[in-house]
Amino acid sequence: MPVSLPRPPVLPRPAMAVALAALVGLGGALPAAAQSVIRNAELSARLFEAAQDLRDPMLAVAAARLRKSVLAMQVQRQPVKEGPPAEGIAPEPRLLSWQRMLDAALEMSGGSETIAKLADDVRFAGTKGVASGQVYSITTISGNGKDTYPPLEYIGGDYAEVYVEAKDTGADLNLFVRDGHGRLVCSDTDISAIAYCGWRPATSEFFTVEVVNRGPAASSYSLITN
Repeated sequence: MPVSLPRPPVLPRPAMAVALAALVGLGGALPAAAQSVIRNAELSARLFEAAQDLRDPMLAVAAARLRKSVLAMQVQRQPVKEGPPAEGIAPEPRLLSWQRMLDAALEMSGGSETIAKLADDVRFAGTKGVASGQVYSITTISGNGKDTYPPLEYIGGDYAEVYVEAKDTGADLNLFVRDGHGRLVCSDTDISAIAYCGWRPATSEFFTVEVVNRGPAASSYSLITN
């Protein structure tokens, strides 16, 4: 049977910001716990959200540094869509970029030389991410809509990951992963524009990914899988 690993408890945003900043740091190599490209996508989004809430440029720089490690190849996926067409919404060409995170950090800093130097360190640092195996796609989803993707095959014993990130930070995306028998093996249903699932299949099999928009407005989003 597939095993879904428990998610960490949800921390209040200020506490979450401190915890993530400690995890990421602003120099040196990322710790082993943050080496997953897909997990880094989620952590950088949560850290940047906290940076915006707290108007903290240091956290925004840390988010940009982590987001820079998120490398993946774009693919085309055609989910089965339920709900009205997402009219007037164009898919974003990519996930929120580390460059935009740095721009936000500089704006928040009010001209701080320290933040400017840290931003330059991130901007000119080499990229340590590995694109092998990670792919992303972009599409739109209607308000209160649902996208169901064709079954994806995962190898037994290998850690499997799925991540979704909406363009609109006010969106509420939920994520569900089901096995070949329709049994739920992982879900993320918190109220946010991002969702992450990680599990370890006991055997090689196909899994179906469902993305549900609980919000009333349509949104563009990216889906990353390994």
